[in-house]
Amino acid sequence: MQGKPGTNRPIWSASSTHPELAAALETTLKDIVDPEINFNIIQLGLVRDVTISEEQVVIRMILTTPFCPYGPAMLEATRQKAEMVLERPAKIDFGMDAWDFSMMEEGLMDDWGLY
Repeated sequence: MQGKPGTNRPIWSASSTHPELAAALETTLKDIVDPEINFNIIQLGLVRDVTISEEQVVIRMILTTPFCPYGPAMLEATRQKAEMVLERPAKIDFGMDAWDFSMMEEGLMDDWGLY
């Protein structure tokens, strides 16, 4: 899957079908921060894909660790913010893909001293 320029994140399906709505959703989801890592879910690359239709929005999302103690709250906050900004029901398609540091936005790992 091709990445979004300037990031390590995949391009969402909604970016081609509903670009204005996808941009508004991305901006809104930047408010959801993983409290353990102190980066938002967009910076971390946790939102892997977004599909928008007239009936609903489906957000494919993963967590940094399978047993993230803040996971349920972040998933619910993501769903609620999506419904608020897109004005339609939202569903979280929770993926079990393993997250790794390469999914973070470029340059963030420098702050951690990893590169």
